[in-house]
Amino acid sequence: MMALEKILKNPRLASALTGLKPEEFTDLLPIFETVWQKQQKKHYNQNSKHLRKQGGGRKGFLPTAADKFFFILFYYKCYPTYDVLSFLFDCDRSCACRKQFRLSGILEATLGKTMSLPKRQLKSVDDFFKAFPEAKEVFIDGTERPIQRPKNKEKQKANYSGKKKRHTRKNLIISTRKKRIGFLSKTVEGKQHDFTMLKALAPPKYIPPEIKTHLDLGFKGYQTQYPGHTVSMPQRKPRTRELSQTVKERNRRKSKVRVLVEHAIGGIKRLKIVSDVYRNKIKDFDDRVMLISSGLWNYHLDMR
Repeated sequence: MMALEKILKNPRLASALTGLKPEEFTDLLPIFETVWQKQQKKHYNQNSKHLRKQGGGRKGFLPTAADKFFFILFYYKCYPTYDVLSFLFDCDRSCACRKQFRLSGILEATLGKTMSLPKRQLKSVDDFFKAFPEAKEVFIDGTERPIQRPKNKEKQKANYSGKKKRHTRKNLIISTRKKRIGFLSKTVEGKQHDFTMLKALAPPKYIPPEIKTHLDLGFKGYQTQYPGHTVSMPQRKPRTRELSQTVKERNRRKSKVRVLVEHAIGGIKRLKIVSDVYRNKIKDFDDRVMLISSGLWNYHLDMR
Protein backbone atom coordinates (compact mmCIF):
# COMPACT_ATOMS: atom_id res chain seq x y z
CA MET A 1 0.00 0.00 0.00
CA MET A 2 0.96 3.65 -0.25
CA ALA A 3 3.22 4.85 2.57
CA LEU A 4 1.25 5.94 5.64
CA GLU A 5 2.98 9.34 5.67
CA LYS A 6 1.70 10.10 2.16
CA ILE A 7 -1.82 9.04 3.10
CA LEU A 8 -1.88 11.35 6.13
CA LYS A 9 -0.72 14.28 4.04
CA ASN A 10 -3.85 13.98 1.91
CA PRO A 11 -6.96 14.73 4.05
CA ARG A 12 -9.36 13.42 1.44
CA LEU A 13 -7.49 10.13 1.04
CA ALA A 14 -7.03 9.72 4.80
CA SER A 15 -10.76 10.15 5.34
CA ALA A 16 -11.57 7.71 2.53
CA LEU A 17 -9.27 5.01 3.95
CA THR A 18 -9.69 5.47 7.70
CA GLY A 19 -12.84 7.54 8.29
CA LEU A 20 -10.77 10.07 10.25
CA LYS A 21 -9.07 13.31 9.29
CA PRO A 22 -5.24 13.33 9.54
CA GLU A 23 -5.32 15.45 12.72
CA GLU A 24 -7.89 13.10 14.28
CA PHE A 25 -5.69 10.11 13.42
CA THR A 26 -2.64 11.83 14.92
CA ASP A 27 -4.42 12.86 18.13
CA LEU A 28 -5.89 9.41 18.77
CA LEU A 29 -2.70 7.47 17.92
CA PRO A 30 -0.83 8.08 21.26
CA ILE A 31 -3.83 6.76 23.24
CA PHE A 32 -4.05 3.74 20.95
CA GLU A 33 -0.32 3.08 21.40
CA THR A 34 -0.57 3.37 25.19
CA VAL A 35 -3.44 0.88 25.32
CA TRP A 36 -1.57 -1.48 22.98
CA GLN A 37 1.60 -1.40 25.11
CA LYS A 38 -0.41 -1.97 28.28
CA GLN A 39 -2.09 -5.01 26.72
CA GLN A 40 1.26 -6.34 25.52
CA LYS A 41 2.79 -5.98 28.99
CA LYS A 42 -0.20 -7.70 30.59
CA HIS A 43 0.03 -10.58 28.11
CA TYR A 44 3.80 -10.88 28.68
CA ASN A 45 3.46 -10.94 32.49
CA GLN A 46 0.75 -13.60 32.38
CA ASN A 47 3.11 -16.03 30.62
CA SER A 48 6.19 -16.97 32.64
CA LYS A 49 7.73 -19.17 29.92
CA HIS A 50 9.09 -16.36 27.75
CA LEU A 51 12.67 -16.90 26.57
CA ARG A 52 13.10 -13.35 25.28
CA LYS A 53 12.57 -9.94 26.78
CA GLN A 54 9.35 -8.12 25.93
CA GLY A 55 9.55 -6.81 22.36
CA GLY A 56 12.11 -9.37 21.24
CA GLY A 57 11.78 -11.82 18.38
CA ARG A 58 10.53 -11.47 14.83
CA LYS A 59 8.69 -8.28 13.97
CA GLY A 60 5.20 -8.69 12.54
CA PHE A 61 3.79 -7.28 9.34
CA LEU A 62 2.59 -4.22 11.32
CA PRO A 63 5.80 -3.10 13.05
CA THR A 64 4.67 0.26 14.46
CA ALA A 65 1.66 1.45 16.44
CA ALA A 66 0.72 3.76 13.55
CA ASP A 67 0.69 0.77 11.18
CA LYS A 68 -1.56 -1.18 13.54
CA PHE A 69 -3.89 1.80 14.00
CA PHE A 70 -4.14 2.37 10.26
CA PHE A 71 -4.75 -1.36 9.66
CA ILE A 72 -7.78 -1.57 11.98
CA LEU A 73 -9.27 1.75 10.84
CA PHE A 74 -8.83 0.70 7.20
CA TYR A 75 -10.64 -2.58 7.94
CA TYR A 76 -13.62 -0.80 9.53
CA LYS A 77 -13.84 1.93 6.90
CA CYS A 78 -13.41 -0.20 3.75
CA TYR A 79 -14.38 -3.68 5.08
CA PRO A 80 -12.23 -5.73 2.69
CA THR A 81 -12.16 -9.54 2.78
CA TYR A 82 -9.24 -11.18 4.56
CA ASP A 83 -7.83 -12.23 1.17
CA VAL A 84 -7.71 -8.57 0.13
CA LEU A 85 -6.17 -7.58 3.48
CA SER A 86 -3.48 -10.25 3.14
CA PHE A 87 -2.61 -8.96 -0.35
CA LEU A 88 -2.49 -5.29 0.65
CA PHE A 89 -0.50 -5.82 3.86
CA ASP A 90 1.65 -8.73 2.63
CA CYS A 91 0.61 -11.28 5.24
CA ASP A 92 -1.28 -14.55 5.49
CA ARG A 93 -5.08 -14.23 5.57
CA SER A 94 -5.21 -16.07 8.93
CA CYS A 95 -2.75 -13.52 10.40
CA ALA A 96 -4.91 -10.69 9.08
CA CYS A 97 -7.98 -12.25 10.70
CA ARG A 98 -6.32 -12.74 14.11
CA LYS A 99 -4.80 -9.27 14.04
CA GLN A 100 -8.16 -7.69 13.18
CA PHE A 101 -9.93 -9.29 16.14
CA ARG A 102 -7.16 -8.36 18.56
CA LEU A 103 -6.86 -4.77 17.36
CA SER A 104 -10.63 -4.34 17.53
CA GLY A 105 -10.38 -4.82 21.29
CA ILE A 106 -7.56 -2.27 21.45
CA LEU A 107 -9.58 0.23 19.40
CA GLU A 108 -12.63 -0.21 21.63
CA ALA A 109 -10.52 0.40 24.76
CA THR A 110 -8.96 3.45 23.10
CA LEU A 111 -12.35 4.99 22.36
CA GLY A 112 -13.38 4.23 25.92
CA LYS A 113 -10.43 6.30 27.15
CA THR A 114 -11.66 9.28 25.10
CA MET A 115 -15.23 8.93 26.47
CA SER A 116 -16.50 8.44 22.91
CA LEU A 117 -18.38 5.16 23.38
CA PRO A 118 -22.17 5.43 23.85
CA LYS A 119 -23.89 4.02 26.92
CA ARG A 120 -25.27 0.49 26.54
CA GLN A 121 -27.85 0.41 29.34
CA LEU A 122 -30.51 2.71 30.75
CA LYS A 123 -31.58 1.34 34.13
CA SER A 124 -32.38 4.59 35.88
CA VAL A 125 -32.87 8.31 35.35
CA ASP A 126 -29.29 8.78 36.56
CA ASP A 127 -28.08 6.56 33.69
CA PHE A 128 -29.97 8.80 31.27
CA PHE A 129 -28.33 11.97 32.59
CA LYS A 130 -24.90 10.30 32.44
CA ALA A 131 -25.50 9.57 28.76
CA PHE A 132 -27.11 12.97 28.04
CA PRO A 133 -25.82 15.41 30.69
CA GLU A 134 -26.89 18.62 28.94
CA ALA A 135 -29.59 17.47 26.54
CA LYS A 136 -33.00 19.14 26.53
CA GLU A 137 -34.23 16.87 23.74
CA VAL A 138 -33.31 13.45 22.33
CA PHE A 139 -33.92 11.63 19.05
CA ILE A 140 -34.78 7.92 19.01
CA ASP A 141 -34.73 5.59 16.01
CA GLY A 142 -33.89 2.04 15.02
CA THR A 143 -31.30 1.09 12.41
CA GLU A 144 -30.86 -2.18 10.53
CA ARG A 145 -27.79 -3.69 8.90
CA PRO A 146 -27.91 -6.41 6.23
CA ILE A 147 -26.34 -9.78 6.97
CA GLN A 148 -25.73 -12.92 4.95
CA ARG A 149 -28.72 -15.27 4.90
CA PRO A 150 -28.30 -17.71 7.83
CA LYS A 151 -28.35 -21.43 7.03
CA ASN A 152 -30.28 -22.27 10.18
CA LYS A 153 -34.06 -22.04 9.64
CA GLU A 154 -34.79 -20.57 13.05
CA LYS A 155 -32.12 -17.90 12.61
CA GLN A 156 -33.50 -17.11 9.16
CA LYS A 157 -36.94 -16.51 10.64
CA ALA A 158 -35.63 -14.46 13.57
CA ASN A 159 -33.42 -12.19 11.46
CA TYR A 160 -35.78 -11.61 8.54
CA SER A 161 -36.97 -8.01 8.42
CA GLY A 162 -40.35 -7.55 6.76
CA LYS A 163 -39.59 -3.85 6.40
CA LYS A 164 -36.28 -4.35 4.57
CA LYS A 165 -37.31 -7.61 2.88
CA ARG A 166 -33.99 -9.20 3.78
CA HIS A 167 -32.09 -10.64 6.75
CA THR A 168 -30.79 -7.96 9.09
CA ARG A 169 -29.48 -7.17 12.57
CA LYS A 170 -30.89 -4.22 14.45
CA ASN A 171 -29.93 -1.58 17.02
CA LEU A 172 -31.77 1.23 18.74
CA ILE A 173 -30.10 4.66 18.69
CA ILE A 174 -30.70 7.63 20.99
CA SER A 175 -28.89 10.77 19.83
CA THR A 176 -28.70 14.49 20.60
CA ARG A 177 -29.41 17.50 18.40
CA LYS A 178 -25.66 17.62 17.70
CA LYS A 179 -25.98 14.09 16.21
CA ARG A 180 -23.90 12.50 18.95
CA ILE A 181 -24.86 8.93 19.86
CA GLY A 182 -25.55 8.86 23.61
CA PHE A 183 -27.13 5.40 23.79
CA LEU A 184 -26.73 2.29 21.66
CA SER A 185 -28.81 -0.79 22.43
CA LYS A 186 -27.49 -4.30 22.17
CA THR A 187 -27.76 -5.86 18.72
CA VAL A 188 -30.91 -7.92 18.17
CA GLU A 189 -32.67 -9.83 15.38
CA GLY A 190 -33.97 -7.76 12.48
CA LYS A 191 -37.62 -8.72 12.90
CA GLN A 192 -37.99 -6.95 16.25
CA HIS A 193 -40.14 -3.82 16.33
CA ASP A 194 -38.68 -0.43 17.27
CA PHE A 195 -41.15 0.34 20.07
CA THR A 196 -40.81 -3.16 21.56
CA MET A 197 -37.02 -2.74 21.59
CA LEU A 198 -37.31 0.66 23.26
CA LYS A 199 -39.51 -0.63 26.09
CA ALA A 200 -37.20 -3.61 26.68
CA LEU A 201 -33.75 -2.03 26.25
CA ALA A 202 -34.20 1.68 27.09
CA PRO A 203 -37.48 1.96 29.04
CA PRO A 204 -39.09 5.40 28.50
CA LYS A 205 -39.84 5.60 32.24
CA TYR A 206 -36.15 6.42 32.68
CA ILE A 207 -36.39 9.36 30.24
CA PRO A 208 -37.43 12.45 32.23
CA PRO A 209 -40.89 13.69 31.09
CA GLU A 210 -39.61 17.23 30.50
CA ILE A 211 -37.02 16.00 27.95
CA LYS A 212 -38.54 16.39 24.48
CA THR A 213 -38.42 13.08 22.60
CA HIS A 214 -38.45 13.05 18.78
CA LEU A 215 -39.91 9.84 17.30
CA ASP A 216 -41.18 8.49 14.00
CA LEU A 217 -44.33 6.47 13.41
CA GLY A 218 -42.50 3.24 14.31
CA PHE A 219 -43.17 4.25 17.93
CA LYS A 220 -46.92 4.64 17.58
CA GLY A 221 -48.55 4.19 20.99
CA TYR A 222 -45.77 5.95 22.89
CA GLN A 223 -47.97 8.94 23.78
CA THR A 224 -50.76 6.65 24.97
CA GLN A 225 -48.55 4.53 27.20
CA TYR A 226 -46.48 7.46 28.52
CA PRO A 227 -48.95 10.38 28.61
CA GLY A 228 -46.82 12.69 30.75
CA HIS A 229 -43.88 12.77 28.32
CA THR A 230 -43.07 15.57 25.90
CA VAL A 231 -43.20 13.93 22.47
CA SER A 232 -42.79 15.12 18.89
CA MET A 233 -44.24 12.60 16.43
CA PRO A 234 -45.87 13.07 13.02
CA GLN A 235 -49.56 12.31 12.64
CA ARG A 236 -50.42 9.20 10.68
CA LYS A 237 -52.75 9.49 7.69
CA PRO A 238 -56.14 7.82 8.37
CA ARG A 239 -57.24 5.11 5.95
CA THR A 240 -60.47 6.79 4.99
CA ARG A 241 -59.40 10.40 4.40
CA GLU A 242 -56.53 12.70 3.57
CA LEU A 243 -54.64 14.82 6.06
CA SER A 244 -55.36 18.54 6.01
CA GLN A 245 -52.74 20.95 4.67
CA THR A 246 -52.20 22.25 8.21
CA VAL A 247 -51.37 18.76 9.51
CA LYS A 248 -49.15 18.01 6.50
CA GLU A 249 -47.18 21.20 7.10
CA ARG A 250 -46.85 20.33 10.79
CA ASN A 251 -45.56 16.86 9.86
CA ARG A 252 -43.01 18.39 7.51
CA ARG A 253 -41.72 20.70 10.25
CA LYS A 254 -41.35 17.77 12.63
CA SER A 255 -39.58 15.68 9.99
CA LYS A 256 -37.08 18.47 9.30
CA VAL A 257 -36.02 18.30 12.94
CA ARG A 258 -36.25 14.53 13.38
CA VAL A 259 -34.00 13.94 10.37
CA LEU A 260 -31.03 14.74 12.65
CA VAL A 261 -31.15 11.19 14.01
CA GLU A 262 -30.94 9.90 10.42
CA HIS A 263 -27.83 12.05 9.97
CA ALA A 264 -26.37 10.50 13.14
CA ILE A 265 -27.04 7.00 11.82
CA GLY A 266 -25.58 8.04 8.46
CA GLY A 267 -22.44 9.16 10.30
CA ILE A 268 -22.01 5.69 11.79
CA LYS A 269 -22.63 4.08 8.42
CA ARG A 270 -19.81 5.99 6.76
CA LEU A 271 -17.92 2.85 7.80
CA LYS A 272 -18.52 0.04 5.33
CA ILE A 273 -18.44 -2.61 8.04
CA VAL A 274 -21.87 -1.42 9.25
CA SER A 275 -23.37 -0.56 5.88
CA ASP A 276 -22.24 -3.43 3.62
CA VAL A 277 -23.56 -6.98 4.04
CA TYR A 278 -22.00 -8.23 7.29
CA ARG A 279 -19.84 -11.35 6.79
CA ASN A 280 -18.10 -12.12 10.10
CA LYS A 281 -19.24 -15.25 11.95
CA ILE A 282 -17.85 -14.75 15.46
CA LYS A 283 -20.67 -14.60 18.03
CA ASP A 284 -21.55 -11.07 19.23
CA PHE A 285 -18.82 -9.47 17.12
CA ASP A 286 -21.52 -7.61 15.18
CA ASP A 287 -22.44 -5.85 18.43
CA ARG A 288 -18.80 -4.82 19.07
CA VAL A 289 -18.54 -3.55 15.48
CA MET A 290 -21.57 -1.29 15.94
CA LEU A 291 -20.24 0.00 19.27
CA ILE A 292 -16.81 0.84 17.83
CA SER A 293 -18.35 2.48 14.75
CA SER A 294 -20.56 4.64 16.97
CA GLY A 295 -17.54 5.55 19.07
CA LEU A 296 -15.54 6.60 16.01
CA TRP A 297 -18.44 8.81 14.89
CA ASN A 298 -18.68 10.42 18.34
CA TYR A 299 -14.92 10.99 18.40
CA HIS A 300 -15.12 12.62 14.96
CA LEU A 301 -17.85 14.97 16.24
CA ASP A 302 -15.93 15.79 19.43
CA MET A 303 -12.88 16.81 17.39
CA ARG A 304 -14.79 19.43 15.36
